[in-house]
Amino acid sequence: MKTTVDIPDSLLEETKRVAARDKTTVRALIEHGLRQVLAERKRVRGFHLRNATFKGQGLQPNLEGVTWDQIRDLAYEGHGA
Repeated sequence: MKTTVDIPDSLLEETKRVAARDKTTVRALIEHGLRQVLAERKRVRGFHLRNATFKGQGLQPNLEGVTWDQIRDLAYEGHGA
């Protein structure tokens, strides 16, 4: 398939020099570069939140029946919140 791509003149000139030095074509270098970028992106995984739980018996007995808002207020108590 043919397509047209606009690239900076300086990049094209450097690509031509590398192609001549390596006895290959600009097309081959472009294909190689695109394949490499696509392969790298396939390897990139999405964000994974590590397991940050800890051993324990749950909430402290004095916090049973307390709302999340109250727990948050206790957590920030004395910290200017």
